[in-house]
Amino acid sequence: MAFGSDFGRILDQYSDASVQQSPPQQVEQDFDEVARQADPETLEHGFNQAFRSDQTPPFGNMMGQLFGQADSGQRAGMLNQLIGALGPAVLGSLLGGRGGMGNMGNMSNAGGMGAGGLGGMGGLGSLLGGLLGGGGMSQGTAPPQITPQDAEKLSPEEVQELANRAEQEHPGIIDQMSRYYAQNPQLFKALGGAALAIALGQIAQRRR
Repeated sequence: MAFGSDFGRILDQYSDASVQQSPPQQVEQDFDEVARQADPETLEHGFNQAFRSDQTPPFGNMMGQLFGQADSGQRAGMLNQLIGALGPAVLGSLLGGRGGMGNMGNMSNAGGMGAGGLGGMGGLGSLLGGLLGGGGMSQGTAPPQITPQDAEKLSPEEVQELANRAEQEHPGIIDQMSRYYAQNPQLFKALGGAALAIALGQIAQRRR
C-alpha cells in the first residue's frame, strides 16, 4: 500500500517515547488517519504491542473496558471472537470441566480451574453453561454463539475475568483479539489516548 505524506509525518512524532507517555490532544484524529491508510497486519502489530505494554492496564482490564464502551452488537462480536479463539478444551476447563473433554471433569480435584472456573462467575458462567446445554463441548464442536441480547446480560467485570482466565490458559488470545481489532480499528479507540499513542508508536517502529 502506498502511504500518503501525512501517514509518515504522524508516525514520526509517535516514535518519540515521551509522546507515547503524554499523548497529544489530536491522538484520536491521528489514529483515524493511520487506521485509514495502514493494512490490517500493520494495525495488528500495533494493537498487539499495546495490549502487552507495561504502560497500559492488564489485557483483561482492557477487554472489560472495550466491552463496556461497545454497543450490544459489538459486544457480541467481541465475545464470540474471545470464546471462539479458546477452543473446546480451554472453554471446557474454564467452565470447570462440566461434561467437557477427556478428563477435564477431574480438573477441580487436581487443583485446576475447577471451582474457580466460569461456572462460579454468575452471569457469564450461567450464560455459557446454558448455551452449551449443560453437555459441555467436544472436539470439533462449534463454540456457542453469543447474541447481542446475550451480551447485554453481562458486565464489563465478567468479561474482564473471562479475558484474564483466557490469557492464563491460552496466551495466544492476545494475538487473536489484536487481529480482530485490526479488522475493526474504530472499536480500539475506546481504550483512550495512551493505548492509541503506544499502538501508533509501535507501528512507527515497524515502519522503519
